[in-house]
Amino acid sequence: MLISLNKAIDVKIFSPNEPIGISILFLGLLFTSMILYIIYAVSINKESLEDKKIRTKKEYMQQEKIRKLFPKKK
Repeated sequence: MLISLNKAIDVKIFSPNEPIGISILFLGLLFTSMILYIIYAVSINKESLEDKKIRTKKEYMQQEKIRKLFPKKK
């Protein structure tokens, strides 16, 4: 008692001419564009404003520690 897949599910509903097929293609394009955007955003390595503040604060703290270790002689 084998039932072929074509008779159990009408595969024509997934064709690009049907609404389900169009929605599947649209979701695929949306997903692909999101993945490409994520890859682009990671590759350019933009620093957020918070990251810049943290980095400048760390650099300032490091300079202060250096000044305390090596005071200027007058």
